[in-house]
Parts: sequence; C-alpha cells; structure tokens
Amino acid sequence: MCEVRLPGSVAVITGAGNGIGAAMARRFAASGAEVVLADVDAGGLQRVADEVGGLAVPGDAASEDGVRALVDAALGEHGRIDLFCANAGISRGGGPEADEVAWADSWEVNVMAHVRAARAVLPHWLERGEGHFLATASAAGLLTMLGAAPYSVTKHAAVGFAEWLAITYADRGITAQALCPQGVRTNMLGSSGDAGKTLLDDGALEPEQVADVVADSLGSGEFLILPHPEVADYYALRAGQPQRWQAGMRKLQRKLG
Repeated sequence: MCEVRLPGSVAVITGAGNGIGAAMARRFAASGAEVVLADVDAGGLQRVADEVGGLAVPGDAASEDGVRALVDAALGEHGRIDLFCANAGISRGGGPEADEVAWADSWEVNVMAHVRAARAVLPHWLERGEGHFLATASAAGLLTMLGAAPYSVTKHAAVGFAEWLAITYADRGITAQALCPQGVRTNMLGSSGDAGKTLLDDGALEPEQVADVVADSLGSGEFLILPHPEVADYYALRAGQPQRWQAGMRKLQRKLG
C-alpha cells in the first residue's frame, strides 16, 4: 500500500476555501507538499492558495466535469497526484420530511463527489501503482447525527465507499482512509443549530487540530482517522451493544426535544 510522505508530495484538496480543507492545505504545504486546491468559493479559495503557494482550481469538484478539470489541472501542473483529499461536504437537517433537494444535494456532495473523484484519479494511480485517497466523512458516518438524517445517511455512505476502495485496491498500491471527526469549529458547525451546538460544541476541535491529526495519520496504516479518540469507543459500543447504544441516543434525543 502507498504511504504518503508529505514532503515533496502532490496533494489535491477539495473544499479548501475554509474549514478543515484550508487547514489541511496550510499544514500540508508547511510540511513541504505541493497543494492543488478546489472550492466553489473562488474568493476564499484564492486567498488560501495565495497564502500557501498552491494552485487554485475554482469550481464544483462534486460534478463530473469539475473533478476531471481538477485532476487534469493537477496533472498538468505537477505530472502526478500522490494524495486526493475528498473533503467538501454539506450538512442538511431534518428527517424523512426534508425535501428532495436536501437529500439530493447531500448525496451529490457527500457521496458522489467521492465516487467521481475516485473515478477520475484511479486510472492515474493504477498506472503508477500507488496513490492515497482521503475521504472526509464524519463521526456521524460511524454513529449518527440527531436531527440530521440526510447528513447522517450520506456520511455513512461516504465511509462505506472509502472502505470499499481500501479493500478493493490495497493490493494494487492504493490506500484509502476515512476522516471521521466529531465537532470541528467550522462554518458547518456554526450553522448546525441548537442540536449541533448541544451535541458537539463542548468537545469541538479547531480545524488546525484536525489537520495535524490527519498529517500524523496518513502513513499509520489505520483506515479510520479519529481526531476525537472517544469515537472509537462509541463505535465499538454501537456495534457490540446496539440496544444500549440506541438507548443512550434516545436519551439525548429527548433532551433535544
């Protein structure tokens, strides 16, 4: 399997105009990586790219054309891609009553963006015999997020797709990892409403802390990157004692009202 070493590597990061993506761009560049950055927020993206000396490729990297343009730009600039960070994501709340747009947008950005990124970059990696895919998912993809079914369901799918990649291509030199933080002090947390603040705010990390954990974990051989280590215990409880786990979550649900 490929173990990325940041110095001298080429890293592509989507959702890099702010939050975790911007923090990873800064951390990776400071470690000696060449970074190619994408975001729909062209202004924020260019500011980060200028700061770290990276290449900005504004546009919708969740779309087929957008991600292919991003991959082509990275290959045109550097001749290779060592690490692809599928980091862009959106959070939509509600349950079955959430409208079709909320569900469709969540699926497009949180899942299909990863599928399309893999589709675009895998031929290059399979030819080289190495590559590293980092899927930014969420602890919600291992557990759940109360009050946000579209987010929870699609983050579960993102973890599932990353796991499929890891299993399918490990013997062909390609590594896949899933980044699954809980609360992170980003715009997404700020817009998550009372439920998000109640559940996540106390233990929330700064994006820079998450980026440090990612940088330290890229060569670890572990599939899950957990900036909040307690998530591993919650995940084990959920798998081993699902009734107990659900009882605890129902208690939290009653607290939220």
